[in-house]
Amino acid sequence: MTKLTKNRKAALDLIDKDKAYTLKEAAVLVKEITKTKFDASVDIDVRLGIDPRKSNQMVRGVVSLPHGTGKETKVLVLCTPDKEAEAKEAGADFVGLDEYIDKIKAGWTDVDVIITMPSVMGKVGALGRILGPRGLMPNPKSGTVTMEVGKAVKEVKQGKIDFKVDKNGIVHASVGKVSFEPDMIVDNAREFISTVVKLKPVAAKGTYIRSLYLSSTMSPGIKLDPKGLDD
Repeated sequence: MTKLTKNRKAALDLIDKDKAYTLKEAAVLVKEITKTKFDASVDIDVRLGIDPRKSNQMVRGVVSLPHGTGKETKVLVLCTPDKEAEAKEAGADFVGLDEYIDKIKAGWTDVDVIITMPSVMGKVGALGRILGPRGLMPNPKSGTVTMEVGKAVKEVKQGKIDFKVDKNGIVHASVGKVSFEPDMIVDNAREFISTVVKLKPVAAKGTYIRSLYLSSTMSPGIKLDPKGLDD
């Protein structure tokens, strides 16, 4: 059995394992139990009552968090020369096409989001085996394949994230940093959960939101009361 660290034991002592917390209570508590020396991410996990193996029960979407994620997002825009100025002005960290495609083929993937244009997806599609497993493949559904590259860059920089249910029927997302005020964490989490609820597949039967947990990097999870999201 893994021995509990002093900090983890202290965190567990502060969490009532028999209680489902309101979102406001959890936002305060997650700051209290986090003792990392760095500004840890605050994450939310939502277990859904769906069968992710069925295409008609897939849950995938995008959401713009009111207060952003709190982390610097590195954006690569793969575009034609006429769109380079627009991408740079919007704040893209890397802009180009063939030179970055060659870099990615050589193993470079030091970015968080890749945005591209429909007209160059033929070239970008060849990178699927590299980008796909890393969650970096541009997709029209997430707004990362678009002619409005400047707008897409600004949205990502301001806190737009995309998410997808995993094979276990769980949706994970980062909704801020421990340095955020509790109300900021609450606002971001509510926006994320609301978006997930709106994406409920028609084919999903029974209870849709099975469980909700809020945690920070390396902290235990805090169980949320689905009925206490607005309290």
